[in-house]
Amino acid sequence: MRGLLFTSSKTSSPSHSHSSTHSPARTPVTTPSHHRTFSASLQEEDLLYAEQVITRWDLDSPFYSKLDYLFTGDRRQAREFIKSVNNLQSAMRLFVSESASSEKIIHAQKLMQVAMKRLEKEFYQMLSANRDVLDSESVSNRSSRARSSVSDDDNASEEDDRVSMSGTTVSDGDRVSVSEIVMADLKSIADCMIGSGYGKECVKIYKILRKSIVDETLYNLGVEKYSLNQLNKMDWEVLEPKIKTWLYAEKIAVKSLFLGERILCDYVFSSSEKIRESCFSEICKERAIALFEFPEFVAKSKKSMDRMFRTLDMYSAISDQWSEIEMIFSFESMAAVRTQVVASYVKLGDAVRTMLTDFEAAMQKEILKTPVVSGGIHPLTRYVMNYLVFLSDYSEALSDILADWPLEVHSPLPESYISYTNSEESSSISSRFAWLVLVLLCKIDAGAELYKDVAQSYLFLVNNLNYVVSKVSNSNLRLLIGEDWLVKHEQKVKQYAGNYERMAWSKVVTSLPTNTTVENLPIESARDCFRRFNLEFNDACRKQSTWIISDSKLRDDIKISLSKRILPAYRRLYEGYRGCFQGVESVVKYAPDDLGNYLSNLFHGTGAPGSAHSSSSTLSRSR
Repeated sequence: MRGLLFTSSKTSSPSHSHSSTHSPARTPVTTPSHHRTFSASLQEEDLLYAEQVITRWDLDSPFYSKLDYLFTGDRRQAREFIKSVNNLQSAMRLFVSESASSEKIIHAQKLMQVAMKRLEKEFYQMLSANRDVLDSESVSNRSSRARSSVSDDDNASEEDDRVSMSGTTVSDGDRVSVSEIVMADLKSIADCMIGSGYGKECVKIYKILRKSIVDETLYNLGVEKYSLNQLNKMDWEVLEPKIKTWLYAEKIAVKSLFLGERILCDYVFSSSEKIRESCFSEICKERAIALFEFPEFVAKSKKSMDRMFRTLDMYSAISDQWSEIEMIFSFESMAAVRTQVVASYVKLGDAVRTMLTDFEAAMQKEILKTPVVSGGIHPLTRYVMNYLVFLSDYSEALSDILADWPLEVHSPLPESYISYTNSEESSSISSRFAWLVLVLLCKIDAGAELYKDVAQSYLFLVNNLNYVVSKVSNSNLRLLIGEDWLVKHEQKVKQYAGNYERMAWSKVVTSLPTNTTVENLPIESARDCFRRFNLEFNDACRKQSTWIISDSKLRDDIKISLSKRILPAYRRLYEGYRGCFQGVESVVKYAPDDLGNYLSNLFHGTGAPGSAHSSSSTLSRSR
């Protein structure tokens, strides 16, 4: 057969082919030179050279070592092999076009099969042995120079020739990463096999190996497939960790796994858009749908207010990565993935609206039946405000969810109640938060009415409104509800505090003489002043010994205000008349410093002492 194809032996130089000695046996099959075209002569030489290179790497050859791989040693041999296959393909096309003998075509086809078998093994070995450098993170983070820095043509740099793909060492530092070299080699094999009509075999290997990597990665990330019925049966303590796992896995899957697979697929099979789409779809489609199906099932499962924030987390995760999802799964065959993502996104938004409605309804139904003993912060105030503070951290997601869901109340909010500091788009979410705070304030007002002591009812209002104002001031609620609201309600806290002081301490203050009367006060009148003051101050301290002001700054402010009201007038009385009642402890029970001590012990809810018996020893020590 070689006698039919070639006019010289393998060892002869093409330049000496015509001068070689012709034997009688070869004369009948030698083509006259004037009948041979220059192109045909070159193709026959290429075929001879290709045969030499390809048979050297024949897997069925007795001289072939199973440990030898083209792309793990000197990469010049790999480029030489690829070039030989391309030349063989060109020769085969020429043979067909010139109606060459069937023997030539059959021989070339056999050589091609040997070459493809070799490349299949190389492709499989490269994909399986380099999983660590073809991981999704490495691929997705590869620099843009990867498409041009590593080449399989004759002009590739000498540094590439010194790269050994059997390990992870690159001789030229960080200039070319191992992953980029592997990707370039995979691309050269894929281009060669596809161009030679063996794309199906190449794609089959690629799909099997890369799909197993995607499945394994998602499994290691904790991604599992659940049905709606399974999720409905789970307690929240079981479901919440699974949502947290999904949030982590989804981020890795989108930003690294699926993106890396898309980049790798697009690069390796850049010669065929149809193959790129087919490979990526078969590798990732099923797993992507399963991943993005989970949020929809969570949204459809039973709802409760404690599930709100995880639901918003999933909504925000999809929203934040939608542009990347749309880009990664842009193929028409991946429309089902995009549809599933949108379905989950919509269902999560619906679930948030439902839970927000349930939250408001629960507030409206809440009836405060028992007053807080200390006049402190009601549990409802704490729960609602902390809930709203956490909600305000999701203002971007909520703005989107509430954009087409206007607030519907029986009476409109007073214009002075809310001021919008953001764009008109945020008015819906601002109105919603303002309304929920207003509902809470109405409940606080109702709770104040439960107290029989008017002073304590004002202290309750001070504590709870101050807590609301503090939460608004130190969170995103400040931006949503507005500065005007904050200023107005800070003033209202001060107003309530003034009302409390007047109602709780007015009898103590009025028991003391004014500046103009203290100097001319008769002894008996001074005695009466001391006794009235002792009675009222003792009664006020006793009654308020269990009361509390939760905010330390507010507590100190009220103590300072009370001290300014009481201590100066009492000090003048004390310094002007204490000598007149020396030894009569029942008249002068408190030294001015004692009053400060008693006031400092108030509002901690610990039962500060306030009786005459407990004060006498202190007064004696002070004197």
